[in-house]
Formats: sequence, C-alpha cells, structure tokens
Amino acid sequence: MRTARQRVAPESTQALSQMLARCDRNGEKVRIAGGETLAGMGLPPERADVTLLTTGLSGVIANERADLVVAARAGTPVRDVSILLASQGQFVPFDAPRPLDATVGGTLAAGWAGPRRHCYGRARDYVLGSTIVLADGTIARAGGMVVKNVAGYDMSRLYVGSFGTLGVLARANFKTIPLPPKARLFLAPLPERTRERACTQLSTLAIRPSAAFWIDGFHQAIDGDEGPEGRILALLEGSDALLERATLALRSALGRAGVPQTRVIDAGAREAFERVVDAYVACLGERSVTYRLYPLVPDSQRTVIAVEALARRFELRNETILDVMNGDVVARVSDFDSQAFGAKIEAFDDALHESEPRALVVASKHPHRARLRVWGAPPAAIERMRELKARFDPNRTLNPGCFVGGI
Repeated sequence: MRTARQRVAPESTQALSQMLARCDRNGEKVRIAGGETLAGMGLPPERADVTLLTTGLSGVIANERADLVVAARAGTPVRDVSILLASQGQFVPFDAPRPLDATVGGTLAAGWAGPRRHCYGRARDYVLGSTIVLADGTIARAGGMVVKNVAGYDMSRLYVGSFGTLGVLARANFKTIPLPPKARLFLAPLPERTRERACTQLSTLAIRPSAAFWIDGFHQAIDGDEGPEGRILALLEGSDALLERATLALRSALGRAGVPQTRVIDAGAREAFERVVDAYVACLGERSVTYRLYPLVPDSQRTVIAVEALARRFELRNETILDVMNGDVVARVSDFDSQAFGAKIEAFDDALHESEPRALVVASKHPHRARLRVWGAPPAAIERMRELKARFDPNRTLNPGCFVGGI
C-alpha cells in the first residue's frame, strides 16, 4: 500500500462532498478512517493518496425524545450517543468495541454484529435514514426521521457493512428503544467437564440473558476467575422483579450443570459486559491474530474444540470467547514473540479456512495480516457486490481493495 500523503477531516457534508469530488476527478484514492477501533478488519487499501478522517463530522444533530428518534453525524463516538440516550432512558444496541473511540459511521460501515443481537437486533435494524456522500461527490439521502413502513428498497441498508467501498456515511438517523432499568452480571468458574452442560443450560433458559459467554483466557481484559474449563459471564437486563426471577432460574441452571459457585454483580454490570466486547479486538502487540467465526448455536461447541485442536497442532496459544446465545466464536491465537508467531500464522490461517471457510480476521497488528484470508471465502453474491462497486464507484476511489473479494 502506498502511504497516504494527506490527512483531511472535513467538518461538513458539503466539505466532504467537495473533497471526494476532487479526489475522484484527479484519480486520487481515498482511505476512510473513523476511530480505527476495527482497523484489524479487512485489508489495507491497494493505494491511498488521501486519508479521510470522519471524526470531523461529529455531534448529535437531532434528538426527538418523545418520538424515540435520534440523529448523529458519522464521526460521533458511540459512547457520546449512548450517554445521551441513557440520560433519557433509551438506547440503541451498538455493542461496539471501545465505544469511547468507535464512531457511529465506522460501526455501521463494518457491519458490526453485537452479542445482544439475539435479544435486541443489530444496530443496522435501527437505522431510519442516512446521508451518504458518493465517490463523485453526490450527496445521497435515504429514509428520514420517522418510524414507518416504506415500499421499495431501503438504501440505507445497502451501505451498512459495505466497508466504505460504496460511499462515505455522513449522518445516520436511528429509532431508539427503552433502556432496561437494571442490569446484573453473573460470573462463574467452571469445574472439569461442565463447559458444554453450562452453555446448554444458559441457551435454553426461559428468561433469556441479554448476553452470555463462555471464556477461556483474556485474563487481563475480562472479569472473573477461571476454573479448569474456563468461566461463564452472563448479563441480565430488566426490571427488579424480572431480575429476581431470572437470577433464581440462572443459578439453578448452572447448578444443574455442576457449577457450584456464581458471583453476582449489580454495580458496573454493563461496564463488565463492555469489557468482553472490547476484548474481541484486543491485540497482544504484533504477536496475535483474532478470528471471529459464525457457526450455528448447536455447532458452536464443536467449532471451539476444532479451533483449540488446530492451535495446539501449530503450537500456538489460544484464547476463546464463545457467545452462547448467538453461537459466535472469537478465537485469539498468539505466540511469545512476533517473529515466532509470523513463522506459523500463515499456515495456521490456511488450515483454519479449510475447516471454517467463513472465518474472519477482526484484530491483528502483525505485518503478515495482509497475507491472511481476512474475509474468508467470498460469499455467493460476490459478483453482484462487484457490480454494485462498479456502479457506485467506477473509478475505485473509496477504500480500493479493502473489502471481500478485493472490492
């Protein structure tokens, strides 16, 4: 990748439009950057003449509390939006890693899927409208600020998960939902031969946790003491009455699985949950790569066992977060120094994708990351995706080569 000569941070949609039009006209390639919390995803651009910082487009610009609607510029930190909404008893389930730095636009562009999506849905499900600046400077608007049914294709959804390759998000409008008044966290070390039973018990609870994880490793990043088979962390949200009922059910379920001790935390429960999400993208300097896999819930335990065995085969250290409710497996493989790690990771990556073709790289600072199959196997719709790129950005101005299939 050619290093970008310029870094620009336009502070208005019009300034962004003019900047992109100039780059597109002059054949300059643009790398798009927000808070760079998800910089470990995707490939570096084939070429970058200009780095566009969206952080200049910051601030909540509409907040209709009574109508449960909020609008923010794309460079606004997720934490800013969440704090504002929490003060009025509302939220949008961004569940983004490092929300103090993560931006609204970057979270949507990456198509980030949070651990609470089984309960609340994804952030993309809350987008009512958007303002996008296309590669040639065209300002395109979709949707609006009203929650209603619409006929036709929702263009806002097209840009979510497109990794900035179709346009630059300038503004997003969201519907909001009531924030559960209380949260409670459960931590439990697992004795031998209890992992599978504990996860099964949690996934079948009548009052479903907002989030539940089996964790092995990540000792400095995630709360809880570890047993011989790792530890459980679960989050409940709701009213006092609901939490009391759910607490009894959850403790009984873990007891049936053979887990004798469960620690309950009320103060700081949501902050402890955020630390789990932060760990999804936490790197050990240049000596780790973190993968995210998406098996179905019934297959997730087998996936964990297979990845653990593969890491042992290549003499790599493995740490795991299993999202019990959605089935996601987050696996961070590492070695004691960067050079030893670099000698193994490409062969490990090939072997992993033989068994798990859709495995994604979500975090790594190692120089060999660009040689890995960071997007996994291309999806069935890859040709349609290339057609969209050609239609929206014919000169390949925006993030060229960063996305799946070299888009």
